[in-house]
Order: sequence, then C-alpha cells, then structure tokens
Amino acid sequence: MPSVVMYLLIVFVKTIELSMTTVRLKLITKGQKLAGSVIGFFEVALWLIVVSIVLDDITSDPWKVVAYSLGFALGNYVGSVLEEKIGLGNARIDVIVPETEGLALAEELREKNFAVTVIDGKGRIRPRKILIVIVKRKDIPEVSQFIMDHTDEAFITMSDTTPVIGGYRLRR
Repeated sequence: MPSVVMYLLIVFVKTIELSMTTVRLKLITKGQKLAGSVIGFFEVALWLIVVSIVLDDITSDPWKVVAYSLGFALGNYVGSVLEEKIGLGNARIDVIVPETEGLALAEELREKNFAVTVIDGKGRIRPRKILIVIVKRKDIPEVSQFIMDHTDEAFITMSDTTPVIGGYRLRR
C-alpha cells in the first residue's frame, strides 16, 4: 500500500475509533450500557486494525506514529463535537434572577414544557429567585437563549445529571 494512503487510513480509522470511544463512555455513564457495549465491540475491532498497521515495521516508518497521534487528536475533537451534537442525557440549569422576574420566567418555561422548581434566595443586596430547570442536554441552547432573551440579570450555571427518577418527566 502506498505510504500516503496508509497514513491517511491510519488517521481516518483512529479518528473514527476514538470518536466511538467518546460516545461509548458517555452512553455508559448515562446508563445506556447495552448501546455502549455494542459500540465498544466495533471500537475495539477498529483499534486492533489500526494498531496492527502501525506496529508493522514501525522502526523503519516512524511516520506511522505521527499519523496515529494525529488520528488520536482528531478523534478526541470529533468525538467531543459529536457527543455535544447528540446531546446524550440530561442537564440541570440553575438560574438566579431578581425576585420580581422569577415566577413569571418559571411559568413561561413551564409553558414550553420544561420542568422548573422555584426556590427563594437571598442575594447580597436583594431577594432572588432560584430556578432549577432539568432539561435534555440537547435543549440547553434553547433554554439558555430563552432565559437570556427574557432577562439580562440572570446568573446561569449548568451541570450534567445522572438519570432522573421521579418528578416532572422530561417530555420534550
């Protein structure tokens, strides 16, 4: 096989394999063990293929290491972008707003079918409302934009959540 084609194959296969690793790990941590295991089967098959190509006569062709490393780096990037686009799992969005805006914003979010809990808070200067919103990760941009469009005084934090048990179901 010509060297350039081989190097491109190494980069391509390693990129795909590592992208699969990223998605597999996210699936497993989000409780989707079967889907993660199926991806793992194909992932390890690709790994064996690419490693066998790289290790074959590696001392006389160190560019294979460069191609493998490039595929590794690209795979990390592509995998994280892919996982972000897929939006696996749920997220918790905490929104701290002035007391006067909290209840109205919560109702508007509920009208859009988002689960919202409202808590009274005490800011340094004045009372606040704390909105806890549980959403599917893919809905984060929509909810964040909705909040920012309705108030410029919101303080927003986000975090991943483990599977949700009970409460208002995520229907979106």
